[in-house]
Amino acid sequence: MALNELVRVEHLVKYFPAGGGFLGKPRAFVHAVDDVSFTIIRGETFGLVGESGCGKTTTGRLILRLLDPTSGKVIYDGQDILRLDGNAMRHMRRKMQLIFQDAFSSFDPRKKVFDIVAEPLRVHGLASGSQLRERVAELLVTVGLEPRHGEEYPHELSSGQKQCVGIARAISLNPEFIVADEPISAVDVSVRAQVLNLMKDLQEKLGLTYLFISHDMSVIRYLSDRVGVMYVGKLVEYAPKSELFKNPIHPYSKALLAAVPVEDPDQRREREILEGDVPSPVNPPNGCRFHTRCKFASPVCSEEEPPLLDRGGGHFVACHSF
Repeated sequence: MALNELVRVEHLVKYFPAGGGFLGKPRAFVHAVDDVSFTIIRGETFGLVGESGCGKTTTGRLILRLLDPTSGKVIYDGQDILRLDGNAMRHMRRKMQLIFQDAFSSFDPRKKVFDIVAEPLRVHGLASGSQLRERVAELLVTVGLEPRHGEEYPHELSSGQKQCVGIARAISLNPEFIVADEPISAVDVSVRAQVLNLMKDLQEKLGLTYLFISHDMSVIRYLSDRVGVMYVGKLVEYAPKSELFKNPIHPYSKALLAAVPVEDPDQRREREILEGDVPSPVNPPNGCRFHTRCKFASPVCSEEEPPLLDRGGGHFVACHSF
């Protein structure tokens, strides 16, 4: 692995069976993630962006090995985690955690906040008794809550407080790497900035590395160091944040950026209106998957899949036209 590289994803593929055929064999497959490769540098936030259903969440879960891939590799700090056995993977999970999109749905509603945050510590045998209580109280304070919130049930908390509990649970084992799956989409608009600022503060304080998944380009721009753009299971472009937002190359990336509202009402931006529908991941088009909606498409786009190539400065693009 390269210096300071924490995660390397190599040709990652995940197909889900769709429908049953003769003798229970699937008639088709959903191409959720299809030959995706990228790296995540230690200490950075890698933003993964795209429309709903493009494979972002599946990619995050494959990296954490919550799903087993159809093929490909996930190298974490020099180890191929797909080759780890039960005990080794259990130890690895202490280093890798997940912040869920909807914190409330990830909680047991019968448990108090204290038990929700304490559960990982109990499972891994890291604390008990008074030590456990002190650690949970410390975690709640770290995420901006008070120790008294430990005696409340999840339904008694606001949406922002619920997500803070989810973050406290995620950092309870002192992980190195966190996959944040749209962590503010279920949070009230008024407190979204607080949650994002909390995540940035924790990253600096605890030395965390994030894979931040979102469909919101404004949030990606605020939090990320590098950005990857996915479309129908494919990574079509990734680059340092400043480079991607200043000089997007792939037509799909340009369309996503053009859709971001302009804050100044006196400014105008040329809109990129995408025509047609997103292709089905069950039967994706040949060649470039974006060619059915791309105004720059040429015959080669429907015949050959464009390779993801470095255009300079770590700016990777998969496009025949640019």
